[in-house]
Amino acid sequence: MIWDTQPKFSAFIDQCGPWLRGGPRLPLEFSRISDSRSGALTLVIDPEYGTECSVSYCVSARDLSPDAVEDLWVREGPTRKEWIGSFRDPFEHCSYFQAIQAWAWNHGFDDVVWTALPPDFQAARKPFSVDVSYIQGLDIENATLARKYIKRAPEFAQTPVRRALQRFVKMGDQTP
Repeated sequence: MIWDTQPKFSAFIDQCGPWLRGGPRLPLEFSRISDSRSGALTLVIDPEYGTECSVSYCVSARDLSPDAVEDLWVREGPTRKEWIGSFRDPFEHCSYFQAIQAWAWNHGFDDVVWTALPPDFQAARKPFSVDVSYIQGLDIENATLARKYIKRAPEFAQTPVRRALQRFVKMGDQTP
C-alpha cells in the first residue's frame, strides 16, 4: 500500500497524511496469494507464521472511524468489508489486537483501521512454507510480478519468505 500509487488509489491517498514509521509491531508474512496480482504472495498480518515487524502508518483526515473504514475498504477493493480491521468486534479477539490498541493509546489515537486480509496459502493446496517453491511454480511472467511485489514491499517487512527469495535470487531480473 505504501509504494502503490495507482490512480485508482487516489481517493484513499487524498484522505490520509504521509506514511510514517514507528507503527505497532505486528506479525507479518507474505502468506496470501493475490488474485489481483497474478498469484503474487502479498504481505498480510499472519499470527501463525508472521514475524514481528514495526509497521508504517498514516493518519486519516476523517473524523469518524466508519468513514476511515470505508476509505480503506475502497482502496483495498475488491475485498470483503469484514477484512478491514478497527476497534470493533470481531477484531477485539485477534491475537495482535492488544499490540495495536496499546500503540494507539500511547500515540493518542481513539481507533486504528487496518487491512486484515487473512493468510490463504492453503489455496495453493500445500502447507505454508518459507521456501520459494510456490514462486518457482508460477509461469515466468507471474513469477516476475511476484518477485517484484516482494522486492517493493517496505524494508521493515523482513520476513522468512522474503529472506528465502533474496537468497534464491538477488532480486534482479532473473526469474526463480
